[in-house]
Amino acid sequence: MLANPDQLLLRIPVVLLAMTVHEYAHGWAAWQRGDSTAKNAGRLTLNPAVHIDIFGLLMLMFGPFGWAKPVPVNPYNLDNPRKDMLYVSAAGPVSNILCAMLFGYSFRIMHAFGLTAPLHHYIIDFFLLSVLINLGLSFFNLLPVPPLDGSKIVLSLLPPSKGVSYLGVIRHAPKIFLVMIVVEWGLHIPVFSILIHPLWKPYAAFWQMVIFGGKAL
Repeated sequence: MLANPDQLLLRIPVVLLAMTVHEYAHGWAAWQRGDSTAKNAGRLTLNPAVHIDIFGLLMLMFGPFGWAKPVPVNPYNLDNPRKDMLYVSAAGPVSNILCAMLFGYSFRIMHAFGLTAPLHHYIIDFFLLSVLINLGLSFFNLLPVPPLDGSKIVLSLLPPSKGVSYLGVIRHAPKIFLVMIVVEWGLHIPVFSILIHPLWKPYAAFWQMVIFGGKAL
């Protein structure tokens, strides 16, 4: 997906910022709801080094999807475990959407006032790539596949009895998901893309419309 080494180098700070904000948001939300597990583990920090998951980082470096090392959360410490886990789980994806909007609207404002013309194209690429990566990270983590945030959000919304049934239905989903990713990367068979892109395209198009008024990135 990347055209040259310069773009790869540009992607590094974008990816590190996106995943750090994502995990910090989880830890901060849990802390605000009564659980200091992430804080005590040294994960309530904006230091990207403590949030890196190597495989997830590589995915983010070469595509719009990936993940960081999840912050530890103990739901039994939360003020209202069932309700609060919804907020904690949603905090990560929401933080990335907010980051995408921040970079996107900043770019639009600068462009409207003619401030982008004198900028080096790397700076422009940084803003646009920040939008793409943050949207990709939010989308991927909203998928209802354990251990991604989407599965925890679904569990928080379902009645307990339905939650057990849901877990039973998707118990093999993480392994299947991982196999599809490895097959696509290793054998270049686009099984993962075929499954994900029909969902990703409308998601990206919606936020592109919200942020850029429907204009192409």
